[in-house]
Amino acid sequence: MNRRKKIKQLLEAHAKKANAKLAPKSNKPKYISKADRAKLEAEAAQEPLAPVE
Repeated sequence: MNRRKKIKQLLEAHAKKANAKLAPKSNKPKYISKADRAKLEAEAAQEPLAPVE
C-alpha cells in the first residue's frame, strides 16, 4: 500500500466516525437485561402494598 492510499484510507475512516457521531440516534429503547426486568417487576409488586391508605 503506498503512502497516499494509506493517508486517504485514514482520512476516510476519521470522516466516517465523525459522521456516525453526528447522525441522529435511533429512538429504539435501551436494552434492559432479563435480570434487571425481574428486579424492577419485584420492586413494582412490593411498592403498591405498602402505601395503601
